[in-house]
Amino acid sequence: MITWFIIFAVIYVGLLVFASVKSYSRNRTADEFMLANKSITSILGFLTYSAALFSAFTFMGMPDFFRNHGVGAWIFLAVSDAVMVFLILWFGYNLRSQAKRYGFKGIAGLMMSCFKNKWAGYALFASAFIFLVPYVAIQIRGISIFLDATLPGSLPSWGWSTIIVVFMLIYSEIGGLKAIVYSDAIQGLILLTVIWLIGTTCIGYEGGVASLFNGVEAVNSKLLSTPGPNGLFDRQFLITSLIAVILIPVTQPHFTIRIAVMKSLRSMHRMAIGVGVFALLIILPTAFIGMYGAINYTNAATADFLSNALLFDQADSIAALAIIGLFAAVLSTTNAQIFALGSELRSILKGKEKKVMFWARLGIFIFAIITLVFSTFMSDQLVLLARMSFTGTSMMAPVVIVGVLSKEAPGKELFIVSFTALILFLISLFNVIPGEYNGFLIESILYIVLAITTGLSLLIRKTKLQQST
Repeated sequence: MITWFIIFAVIYVGLLVFASVKSYSRNRTADEFMLANKSITSILGFLTYSAALFSAFTFMGMPDFFRNHGVGAWIFLAVSDAVMVFLILWFGYNLRSQAKRYGFKGIAGLMMSCFKNKWAGYALFASAFIFLVPYVAIQIRGISIFLDATLPGSLPSWGWSTIIVVFMLIYSEIGGLKAIVYSDAIQGLILLTVIWLIGTTCIGYEGGVASLFNGVEAVNSKLLSTPGPNGLFDRQFLITSLIAVILIPVTQPHFTIRIAVMKSLRSMHRMAIGVGVFALLIILPTAFIGMYGAINYTNAATADFLSNALLFDQADSIAALAIIGLFAAVLSTTNAQIFALGSELRSILKGKEKKVMFWARLGIFIFAIITLVFSTFMSDQLVLLARMSFTGTSMMAPVVIVGVLSKEAPGKELFIVSFTALILFLISLFNVIPGEYNGFLIESILYIVLAITTGLSLLIRKTKLQQST
């Protein structure tokens, strides 16, 4: 495997160096560095969006999620991602219209302009920071667990984490967003290839798809239905998860930025369709791997299951490509999200461009260090932690949606209530307040409150506007 690993590593690093150098030569302005000059084509667009969406947590988290909770995971993620495509089409059109009207440096800065209130931008930036830093830490934590289990004693988990973060900082600081888009494209193709190779091998070991699921039924029939053996996939969980996932392009800045920097509206439409197809293609083999694990590694620890299913049960060439794929996935995701936080910081700062860019680049470095520290304390429950991130940021969705739809400045009550909902959800995670009331999850309650508040705010504003005219 070492020989194959060296070959694939040299090819991968060579591609990254080429992409970084090519991007660096074109970064003549701040917009070219931070926003790729808003010239991303449809093919690059769907690959970079998909790679940021389906990262290490998909490769490592989803197989383990299927193994522990069953086929309901397909409804949880694949169905939600397919619905998200339609939101991209609708939201993207309106976002790009407002971006043309006010200019675009980041979604937080755009909301400052839409609301004509700086606190709207500050609240959005704070929400992204609070939930995206832990989410990035999940990616780093996942690959660290995997490498530590695969190469025991070679480096402590924090050592692997440090290598990833340093590599990410060097790459993003040299090439900017365009280089990250290129690395995303490379990672997306590697991930899709290797996940299908491993999934197909797992099916082959069990004698076909039918035999695979028959074997799962013999081990634990509850894995083949909802709510699953642990009762996770009940109706309320699936509905709140659907809301959180489809709102990802609205409330997670690294995805919003990718919509805004598409070359044209037509390119964005093609990108959205590509993301939907990619979602179905990438999640299906993780189900096969998870079901294989349910049969052969029923009670194994997460690290043991992943290291065996993804490496030791595979041919040497596939195992080597899997390691490269995982490293690429983590690098791509950490790059995208940390860089997006830097873009958001730039969008809310005022002053000369040179000074603003200094603070934005410094911010990227600081965010990366904070993420590195977080990664040493994260749990192994990668998918549930990812859902927590999606749900937390989704509390700010009313601010962004109303902001991109309104021709006049919306009321400040929207970002006050949304940010309050975000804080309530956050403190519920630390058990300061209950996470459930009379059988209703706190996120369900908060979504209802936000929907009512948004409706009332729009109605009152519309009434006042009519009275004034």
